[in-house]
Amino acid sequence: MFTKEINQFLLRYGLPEGLSNILTSLIITVFVVITVIVINFLTRKIILYFFKRIAKSTSSHFDDLLIKNKVPSLLSFIPSIFFLFWISPSYSDLFTIALESAFAILIILTVRSVLGAVKDFFKSSNKLKHIPIDSYIQVIMIILWFIGIIIVLSILTGREIGTFLAAIGAFSAIIILVFRDTILGFVSSIQVSVNDTVRIGDWITMESAGADGNVIEINLSTVIVKNFDNSISTIPTYKLVSDSFKNWRAMEESGGRRIKRSLLIRSTSVRFLNSDEVNELKKINLISDYLRDKSSEINDYNSRLNVESNDLINGRNLTNLGIFRIYVEKYLLSHPLTNDDLTLMCRQLEPTSQGIPIQIYTFTKDKEWTTYESIASDIFDHLLSSIKYFHLETFELNQTISS
Repeated sequence: MFTKEINQFLLRYGLPEGLSNILTSLIITVFVVITVIVINFLTRKIILYFFKRIAKSTSSHFDDLLIKNKVPSLLSFIPSIFFLFWISPSYSDLFTIALESAFAILIILTVRSVLGAVKDFFKSSNKLKHIPIDSYIQVIMIILWFIGIIIVLSILTGREIGTFLAAIGAFSAIIILVFRDTILGFVSSIQVSVNDTVRIGDWITMESAGADGNVIEINLSTVIVKNFDNSISTIPTYKLVSDSFKNWRAMEESGGRRIKRSLLIRSTSVRFLNSDEVNELKKINLISDYLRDKSSEINDYNSRLNVESNDLINGRNLTNLGIFRIYVEKYLLSHPLTNDDLTLMCRQLEPTSQGIPIQIYTFTKDKEWTTYESIASDIFDHLLSSIKYFHLETFELNQTISS
């Protein structure tokens, strides 16, 4: 490009041929560099201008993310490369090879930036942020870099792409061994996504990995969990498929968080109540109606069988533990922070060597952890304080709380 004309112009001024050739090459090089810089500068300004115009005219912020990830800047190099391709016949084959390799790498970097914008868009969207987009983008980039490297090697060596693919096939066992975790992670990411077992933002507990917190990232090789003590746990992605873990999402999406705890009642404190003790318990508002109706039912039954009121074993009689269970249910039903629409009960479990477990099974309306623990503690504080009014005792190792 103008090389001959410039060279002849310098020779006409009496410059030696060797010096003329050097100056000609230098002038052409400076001209090409300046032209490339100008083209790149103008193209960047034009492309960036159009991107900003589009970003302002649309409600989606994806355009802004493309600008943030420097997609317009990378696109601005394409006209410069086309210009270099146009003048490449004037240069050596080595220049053309380098140019073709640079163009292949530019395409890969541009696609990577676009994928970066896609990732940011997913993470900023409330509807899409739970999707493990990092895993898919990493897989795409691995495939893209793999293809790009093959193309660049083909350009540099002048060999067919099939030659490199055949060589890679011969080393497939080694490749599988090297990329074992990546392959497992990719398959696991698909399974996690399709089965919807884990989302970004989910609270998960995996004891084997020491993880108990919110998932902040799911990528091809690892799941990153921010624990509640602000430490970070890193779990291999395939562990979410091969190992067991607890996901608390269903609880957070439900109408409440479950309380499932037990009181241990000393078995020797369980007994029938006489009429005076029952009358005393009728003063408790929550169970007064129940005791009145139940006492009337029992008295009618015992009268038909001619059982004396003080004959506790032969007829039907109220027990302190049975009344306490009714009281617990009534108390939970009246509690303003328990959810009556979900399962609520107080049940007796199989007796143990440490006493009779009376299990409270209910759900709190507020699912936030600290509030939940506060509600559960308040409920059990009340129940532990109430036990003595029913002439019951709780079991403690080497010590018993007396009524």
